[in-house]
Amino acid sequence: MRLTDADYEDLLTLRTGLRRFLRWSEQQAETAGITPAQHQLLLAVRGHTDPRGPTIGEVADYLLLRHHSAVGLIDRADDAGLVARVRDPDDHRLVRLKLTAAGSKRLAALSEQHLEELKRLGLRLPGAWRGLMPRQPLHGLSGQN
Repeated sequence: MRLTDADYEDLLTLRTGLRRFLRWSEQQAETAGITPAQHQLLLAVRGHTDPRGPTIGEVADYLLLRHHSAVGLIDRADDAGLVARVRDPDDHRLVRLKLTAAGSKRLAALSEQHLEELKRLGLRLPGAWRGLMPRQPLHGLSGQN
């Protein structure tokens, strides 16, 4: 693969846009009175597809954390009244996470803001996204939605 000037420009545009979005997201979480990590935790719990809620290990995977780091984050979010631990009804060895009413309310407000910001950014970054789509399928992925 030979990289062109346009490829480098697309990479710069994408990385700059992602970094700006992430910084903006961190500021929104802090304004809402939670840490950016707590925001990510709330989203990991709410976005999990199993209605029983994610396990601590699954949350650690979503957030790219070691298990003990995820436990510390969950402890702090539990203390803040954002999440609750619930024993799995089928396997009592497993602990699952649920959002509290307060956690759901904060996440809903932040998610509305984030979806609006993503729409705004999408108007500025489509060329960068297209330019970074794989030209050849990788590991069975077509690169198309």
